[in-house]
Amino acid sequence: MKYRPLDPQIFIQNRNRFVAKMQKNSIAVIVSNDEYPLNGDALYGFKQNSELFWLSGIEQEGSMVILFPDNPDPKYREVLVLVRPQELKEIWDGKRLRAHEATAISGMKTIVWVDVLDAPLQQWVHLADAIYLDSNENDRKNNLLRTHEYRFIDEMKSRYPLHTYLRAAKLMKELRSVKTKEEVAVIQKAIDITEVAFRRLLQFIQPGVHEYEIEAEIYHSFLSQRATGVAYHSIIASGDNARTLHYNSNNQICKEGDLVLMDFGAEYGGYCADLTRTVPVNGKFTKRQKQVYNACLHLHDYAKSILKPGITILNYTDKVGEEATKQFLKIGLLKKSDVKNEDAENRAYRKYLYHGISHHLGIDVHDLGTRTAPITAGMVFTIEPGIYIKEEKMGVRIENNIWITKSGNQDLMKTMPIKAEEIEALMRPIKK
Repeated sequence: MKYRPLDPQIFIQNRNRFVAKMQKNSIAVIVSNDEYPLNGDALYGFKQNSELFWLSGIEQEGSMVILFPDNPDPKYREVLVLVRPQELKEIWDGKRLRAHEATAISGMKTIVWVDVLDAPLQQWVHLADAIYLDSNENDRKNNLLRTHEYRFIDEMKSRYPLHTYLRAAKLMKELRSVKTKEEVAVIQKAIDITEVAFRRLLQFIQPGVHEYEIEAEIYHSFLSQRATGVAYHSIIASGDNARTLHYNSNNQICKEGDLVLMDFGAEYGGYCADLTRTVPVNGKFTKRQKQVYNACLHLHDYAKSILKPGITILNYTDKVGEEATKQFLKIGLLKKSDVKNEDAENRAYRKYLYHGISHHLGIDVHDLGTRTAPITAGMVFTIEPGIYIKEEKMGVRIENNIWITKSGNQDLMKTMPIKAEEIEALMRPIKK
């Protein structure tokens, strides 16, 4: 890993929180992600199962976490399973974790090699009444690929058909949505790295720069600060490209008079930052660009003022929609007749703001969490309203990351330039 070792207390706390929710005399078995083939003999870069990482901090392929708090033998109440280091594989692919190294990362003292796991796992399962297995229950999931955790479910049910099976994902959605202060500190580090990159960009962007050159500056800045890399594919969308929400071509020239929308974030220690800023390519907003930008910033600040414990994301989105309607009337995007005659299922403001305002943030950039239950203290959200105007070939989005606390919320990006005047003052393009 590129980042400095995290405090294992993060993962010890996470396991304790999970175990506290488990049914009596149950065992949980969480498996790692697959290694996916690319082309020929190549593999995609390995990315650990978020649930396993949340419990252990282990990023290595072929790993497992087994939790059995009622095991009669205390030594095996939590077990980390690893691939046994092999000299030949290490010659080709690099060093694998030794037991003491894995313990230092995870805080788990009992390490079992996967090649001798079958016999002890069978004994533990026979002692348990119920088995928690993992599955992908992220509400945004949109594929049916039979990944490792689903194949493992099939295998366990075939071997132990008379046990009761329980959904680890149901507990994970509740637990992972509420961050400990130690987790927030790691998110803050990812944000701090992202801020350094953003400030660098404000000195780099000028007419004639390609979108991919901006993307390259982001990668350079992130890696030089020990980030793992990007939290997601960076969106660098100049001009009319900004109206495409998940634009990823990043191959156009940034032109004089255009805006460039940049949606990017660092990953550090397994946790994500998620920033969006929209800036003028030439360093100066036009009067109309500033008017639209300030309307978007108003929506951002309004959303931040109401995103507090007790509100649901659905109710919150409706309230922001009401405020968006007022702003769009004010800047000439909507007429009163548009609002009067709108379809209740497709509000008039949706022509110019056609995505959600917030999502959970954490180990995954679209992290686990509910949309229908009231939000609670400890959750971390993005706030990212946008205004997209087809007729003017313009898109503006502004996004910060917010930690919900009992006393309100804390803007984890509060030091990030956000006002139009702040951005203009910092844009001093370097001559190329």
